[in-house]
Amino acid sequence: MREAVIVSTARTGMGKSFRGALNNTEAPAMGGHVVRAAVERAGIDPASVEDVIFGAAAQQGTQAYNLGRLCAVAGGLPDSVPGMAIERQCSSGLMSIAWAAKSIMCNEIDIAVAGGLESISLVQTKHKNAFRNVSQTVLDIDPTAYIPMIETAEIVAERYGVSREAQDLYSLQSQQRVAAAQQAGLFADEIVPFKASMSVFNKETKETTFKDVLLEKDECNRPTTTLESLSALEPVWKD
Repeated sequence: MREAVIVSTARTGMGKSFRGALNNTEAPAMGGHVVRAAVERAGIDPASVEDVIFGAAAQQGTQAYNLGRLCAVAGGLPDSVPGMAIERQCSSGLMSIAWAAKSIMCNEIDIAVAGGLESISLVQTKHKNAFRNVSQTVLDIDPTAYIPMIETAEIVAERYGVSREAQDLYSLQSQQRVAAAQQAGLFADEIVPFKASMSVFNKETKETTFKDVLLEKDECNRPTTTLESLSALEPVWKD
């Protein structure tokens, strides 16, 4: 069996949902940006790519209609390059990479581009299609089939005795690690700066305006986080 190797990587910075630099950016624009960068970094002929596989959990809006193919088009790959989309919820991106690797190992293809993305700001809104999106057939068999991640986390915490204090300590450590990595420039090589049009909502006037921004780093973390500030947060589920 052949070995599959990663020869180049690229990603955008992570933007804050609804309030961040990418809150007005279509999914194929993000995906296409990194597809183009990954191919250029690999130094290969774009026509040599045999598949583009992208994962997304909420395949609606611009994330629908075969996201892999749309990212290939937006990334400037020729029409001869096919694409596909994978959905395994939060594992969608990892599954896309694994699928590409298996296809190479099984000698089906030689070169693939794979990854994942999620445009929360443009998908999880009032426009999200909720028409018959829950199957009664499934619920009759498994009433918990559609429980959200936060409820799953509550069950895990109760089952394995994960305390609020332990979660706060882990969260603090995570914030500190990201802050230290950013300060040391450890993410700089993998992030491809991305120009975007960001929407800005004025709470007082209720007006929405747009401004051009350049996303060069992850903006989701809070370097000033303390254990005290985490402990003071109100629970968002149950008590």
